[in-house]
Amino acid sequence: MGYRKREAAPFIIIVIVLFILIRLEMTVTSKSGGILRSIEIETIHRGRDGGLTWFLPRICMVPRANGGSTALMTLQTIAGSDYYGPVHWRESQDLGRTWTPPLPVPGLGRRPFTAEIEEAVSDIMPLYHPKTGSVLAIGEIIYYRDGRYFPEQPPRFPVYIVRDAKGSWSERKRLDWDDPRANAIYAIGSSQSVILDSGDVLIPVSFRSRDRDDFGVTSLLCSFDGRELKVKRVGTTLQNRVKRGLLEPQLTVYGNRYLMTIRAEDGFGYVSTSDNGLDWSPARQWSWDDGQPLAMSTTQQHWLTHSAGLFLSYTRKGVENANVMRWRAPLYLAEVDPVTLRLVRKTERVVFPLIGDGINDPTHVAHYGNFHVNNVNERESWISAGEVIPANFRGDLLLARIRWSRPNRLRQF
Repeated sequence: MGYRKREAAPFIIIVIVLFILIRLEMTVTSKSGGILRSIEIETIHRGRDGGLTWFLPRICMVPRANGGSTALMTLQTIAGSDYYGPVHWRESQDLGRTWTPPLPVPGLGRRPFTAEIEEAVSDIMPLYHPKTGSVLAIGEIIYYRDGRYFPEQPPRFPVYIVRDAKGSWSERKRLDWDDPRANAIYAIGSSQSVILDSGDVLIPVSFRSRDRDDFGVTSLLCSFDGRELKVKRVGTTLQNRVKRGLLEPQLTVYGNRYLMTIRAEDGFGYVSTSDNGLDWSPARQWSWDDGQPLAMSTTQQHWLTHSAGLFLSYTRKGVENANVMRWRAPLYLAEVDPVTLRLVRKTERVVFPLIGDGINDPTHVAHYGNFHVNNVNERESWISAGEVIPANFRGDLLLARIRWSRPNRLRQF
């Protein structure tokens, strides 16, 4: 018996050493960006040569009863700055290799508001809701006069529509939030939200009152039963009083923390954390792992999460894009150190490259400022973007396949 105990000690030591080595290898792989195997770009629709330019492509994966999943995309045409056509949908049964033709989403077209003004819907974001088996598509109201966007907008608010398991769309509904701080606008379009195990939805929102020019951001904890979306609790407010303030917040969960990345207008982007998704830490500028801040210009960022790594997709100032509006090309992806919440510089990759001359002919460079990120399965995530060339508002509809070297163990649905 004593001999067996002495024999067991080296075995235990070996197990402990192997465990430490595996953990160390996982950490090194994560921080080196090694879990990101490749990025492959595909063109879903060609709009550079004329015809329709499809914009705001947002995708969610919907599980099928017989196995596998369907990719559901919402999208709109664009014909000018903030001038969008009615919301459409299309889907793919073969992981994005082929897509059905775009069809209008009932209830998300234009409506008369006054004799001169039309009420439209923009920035729809579809979310699959596992507890009800439905798709919750959330966007916001926008107004057009004489067929164009105008600055003096009437009060704006979020709207949503539900697609049930049979593929039928509900009527359009308003998400009510009766708060005087948001009586000019509260916006949740283009936002990455978090669906909790309870079925509640945590939604980031930017808002301002009629007597302010700058926006604040917070999060709304909402109940959803497959039909109605209702605000239950409101988080703490983050503010930055420079120009329009803070805009287009995006949420994710990594480990046991909620994370918010935020667009701003002071030359930087911002990040904040929360233990419960409602109480937010003071926002701080995005920086590289050496502490140098990133120069960003009022463009949204999006999270890409993997069970073994946290990533951010973004645009920033560079040498080649010096004269591109808001530096909206190229589109980058880099790993985030989950402890320091800084970008690991050596992991930065170009997702969609700058095409053209960003110094001498910037109006013919396609922009990627409105893009979307979603996990597809254990081996693949997507970044979708509608190009816009400012000179003619043409562009292709693009899909970047992010292929992982390790399975993504996060819940896919």
